[in-house]
Amino acid sequence: MVDEATLELTRHWLLRAQRDLATARKLAAGDDPYLDTAIYHCQQAAEKAIKGLLVFHEQRFEKVHNVQLLLAQALPFAPGLAAWLEAAESLTPYATAFRYPSEILEPDRAEFDAALAAAEEISTAVLSLVPRSAHPR
Repeated sequence: MVDEATLELTRHWLLRAQRDLATARKLAAGDDPYLDTAIYHCQQAAEKAIKGLLVFHEQRFEKVHNVQLLLAQALPFAPGLAAWLEAAESLTPYATAFRYPSEILEPDRAEFDAALAAAEEISTAVLSLVPRSAHPR
């Protein structure tokens, strides 16, 4: 049985994940989208959703941004998440890829759309693995 403090911390992680998804959508909308920042929030949403799942299962995790590594850590108690290992691998680079000046300043729309879909799928999968009492209110 998970205690209330663990449920509350799980809810906070999952709320942050939902807000990152909402932020990504807002930043990508309109005639002047900020896809570089929006794609970063896709990565963050998946990362935070998985960290929420790890918290729910009382698993410690390193302060990392590697979505695939975090997802792999969750597999012992959520083996169905293996279906998203490739998506997790694709999201990981967005923690830094467009955060600093480089030759490519931002992703194209197709790359962003794929990242958003991956982040949404991972977040939805995580929500399906925790009880409603752990969902954000």
